[in-house]
Amino acid sequence: MVRIGIDLGGSKIEGIALDEDGVELARQRIATPAGDYPGTLAAIKSLIEQIEAEVGLDIKPQASIGICTPGALSYAKSDVGLLKNSNSVCMNGKPVFQDLEALLQRPIKITNDANCFALSEATDGAAKNAAIVFGVIIGTGVGAGIVVNKQALNGANAIAGEWGHNSMPWPNKDELPGPDCYCGKQGCIETFLSGPGLAKDHELHTGHVHTSRQIVEQAEQGDVDCDQALQRYEIRMAKGLAHVINILDPDVIVLGGGMGNIQRLYNNVPKLWGDYVFSDSVSTKLLPPTYGDSSGVRGAAWLWNDEAI
Repeated sequence: MVRIGIDLGGSKIEGIALDEDGVELARQRIATPAGDYPGTLAAIKSLIEQIEAEVGLDIKPQASIGICTPGALSYAKSDVGLLKNSNSVCMNGKPVFQDLEALLQRPIKITNDANCFALSEATDGAAKNAAIVFGVIIGTGVGAGIVVNKQALNGANAIAGEWGHNSMPWPNKDELPGPDCYCGKQGCIETFLSGPGLAKDHELHTGHVHTSRQIVEQAEQGDVDCDQALQRYEIRMAKGLAHVINILDPDVIVLGGGMGNIQRLYNNVPKLWGDYVFSDSVSTKLLPPTYGDSSGVRGAAWLWNDEAI
């Protein structure tokens, strides 16, 4: 069975075909028709047809189709089935799932990018064969997906894994009430652990404006202020993930996004989180992703597990 995954982004649409063992059979990328909802659906259909032709399924299509989107399907009674929170704003408020199924004339599965990231890494990536996986995406924002026994969890409100908009646990007095968050609250985990959050914390303590990348690079070169910024970041990361461990108790946590490239986190954070986990030992592993930026499109392909096909 061939699985096709589609990763819908604001500027590009990427498609991939995997065989039953996860071997890549084809990969193609096209530009997203800007601000054009019908055009975007047509582009997805065309991309799927091109990939099926490349792998020899153009005569009798038989691939499963999974779609990865930055948004999520609403469960609200007034908007049920409509896409929300997508950075391809022309898709918001539209019945994307129903329209694509009608256009493709076959069943599809659709979920958000964090779920696809977690599913990819849980299926044949860094957390392969782990029962419970928390897949974190940390970049300009903070999000996550939860996978249990190779099944991505959406939750009753389609927000499973949205730990970035919980308050930073066990805050120090000088961290209260916390930075303003775009969600309207203060002190959200995202305001501390996102790339901009690290940069703002460094500026607050030193008065110097650096990007998160510059902070990491200069810390590696021995800059004391930048190293201290990363030490504060590591403690906050340990607290945030300890909160997750206390609730979910995952086997593996995988860090994706730009901040997941900070190699020292994988050594330092597990040394710190034991002070906050309600257990005499912590077996949870903190791992970098195997597929990185490719996890979205691969996870979309894996939305159809063997039992569902």
